[in-house]
Amino acid sequence: MLLLPLSVSCPNCGSKDVTYTCEPKCCFNHLCGSCYTTFELVTTALGKKFQDVQIPAGERDSLAPTTACAVCESLDLFQVDEGQGPGDTLFCSACHTLLKLEFEAVQRS
Repeated sequence: MLLLPLSVSCPNCGSKDVTYTCEPKCCFNHLCGSCYTTFELVTTALGKKFQDVQIPAGERDSLAPTTACAVCESLDLFQVDEGQGPGDTLFCSACHTLLKLEFEAVQRS
């Protein structure tokens, strides 16, 4: 299992030009720089945990997409790549839970 920084495509146009526009104390509102659609990211626990996973080192970009773990509310989430490219499965490095990434409050402009 390879862990990557969280990256999302706009649910309206598919663009990767997505920016996190708020702060965790408020919400997880994101903005697409291509079509200006706004949306929030949320997670749902998949009921699985993994131990002994190599966590990538380095600092995160504060404008990069982010959301909280549905179990422990940590922001230390990574996208999972199991050899077929990253999908909608996330890994929380704080509580080791696998999560599903979902979109809410999609507002097309």
